[in-house]
This record gives sequence, structure tokens and C-alpha cells, in this order.
Amino acid sequence: MKVIEILNLNKELLKKFQTAGIRLDDVQYIDLFNEYRTLLSQGEKVSYIVAVLSTKYQVSERKVYDLIRRFKSDCNLSAV
Repeated sequence: MKVIEILNLNKELLKKFQTAGIRLDDVQYIDLFNEYRTLLSQGEKVSYIVAVLSTKYQVSERKVYDLIRRFKSDCNLSAV
């Protein structure tokens, strides 16, 4: 299957994601955010969680903070 064929099959969904402000490359960080929520519910401090996840996922602490902020934010409701 060609790339254009996959894009054509999912064109409407991809457009809705884009309009809602969802970045497709963030899919690789879903596990990171789920671990963040788990550790937070266990009572760990945010700064500790960010340091641990930064090391585990080999991204900067700033990136982890940005991902947390973005994943916790509401989608653009007019897009959905």
C-alpha cells in the first residue's frame, strides 16, 4: 500500500485531528503521559515524575512539561 492510499483512506479523520490541534507525532508519547498519570496518582511530585520520564523516554524535561500541558488541554471544540 502506498502512503497516498493510507492518507486518502483517513483524510477526514486526519483533517479533524489537525483542526482540533492534535499533533500526529504525539502518538509516540501516549505511554509517557499514562505513566505520568499513574505516578501522579501514587502521590509522586511532578518534578520527580518529569525527571524520571525525561530519562526513560530520552527527551528533555521541558518536552515532558510541554507534553503534559498539551495532553491535559481541551481540544478545539469547534473543530469536532
